[in-house]
Amino acid sequence: MSQTVTLDPGSPVENPAVPDIEQPPRRSLTSKLSFGNIGALYVFAIIIVVFSVWAPDTFPTWTTVRTIVNQNAIAGIIALSLVIPLSAGAFDLSIGAIMGLASIVCAWLLVKKGMPVVPSILISILVGLLAGLINGALVVVVGIESFIATLATGSLMTAAVSMISDYTPINGPKLSAPGFSNLANASVVGGITTCAFMFLIVGLVLYVFQEYTATGRRMFATGFNLEAARLTGIRTNRLRFVGLMVSALVASIAGVLITAQMQVGQPDVGNPYLLNAFAAVFLGATQFRSGRFNAAGTLVAVLLLGTGKTGLILVGAQPWGGDMFVGVVLIGALALAAYERVRGQRRLLAARRRASKRRRGSTSQGSAAAG
Repeated sequence: MSQTVTLDPGSPVENPAVPDIEQPPRRSLTSKLSFGNIGALYVFAIIIVVFSVWAPDTFPTWTTVRTIVNQNAIAGIIALSLVIPLSAGAFDLSIGAIMGLASIVCAWLLVKKGMPVVPSILISILVGLLAGLINGALVVVVGIESFIATLATGSLMTAAVSMISDYTPINGPKLSAPGFSNLANASVVGGITTCAFMFLIVGLVLYVFQEYTATGRRMFATGFNLEAARLTGIRTNRLRFVGLMVSALVASIAGVLITAQMQVGQPDVGNPYLLNAFAAVFLGATQFRSGRFNAAGTLVAVLLLGTGKTGLILVGAQPWGGDMFVGVVLIGALALAAYERVRGQRRLLAARRRASKRRRGSTSQGSAAAG
């Protein structure tokens, strides 16, 4: 499936292997602070004010902040797993299944096989990487569209989870032992758990990779225009393969963490995260680097959506209110991004027309002077 993105005017691609695309001037501070660029932060602020007024006794408290961050850490890690493959133009619909597979394998090894914690975690992550390897082979080597390939492999992994668990949650004292459960539940600062800090660490690593490495810029070029990137010498197939492997790695880490957090291996744990993950990463793509899937925007989007849903719970909204909130925010953000993109293209076209008129005027004056 093809991916349509727009090149960010404020981040020129400096690597010589990236396609030579005309870059508009750097944006002014006003443009960077515009609603079209960081609208999620303004919406975030509005949400905080509204719920602070609506539920003054329960919402504007450190307990609520701690709850939002801790409860949305796993969802945030899963959303971040999509950033790299999507930036390279590959959809991965198997992340929920990979997360579920790593989770159930970890629980199975600890409880059923009695393995130590560290080997169980490493094997679970290796199983997830194997799933990513299969995804990469189907997409890059065989040539199947990523959307279809990962949908199929996700179904196979869901079947594997059912086979391992026999449709039954895996419980055992080793899952609640501090040596394992503290991976996700230990309090680090002010009640913020290790799982939440892992979310921040993964986001920071992906941000640095995208913004400060040549490979990250090449991935962006690949997602922007696959054929143009290939013609300039970028190894686009390798980058898409790596993107799917990174996605599997991050999803596997999320699978291990959710097993430690819940202290049980649930057969159906992964798939419910899929829709919210895509909602967060697409909402994040409208922020900071409009049209570009980026870790910083995804992190903000996850916290924004989590804050809205938590606020609705605190004011006693209906259970379906959270899903409606996610849908409305996502549609609004994408519509605004599309409007800003069209307006930016019109401004650029108008500027080019004015420049063309000035050049024609200068040419006419030169001809008259020569005559």
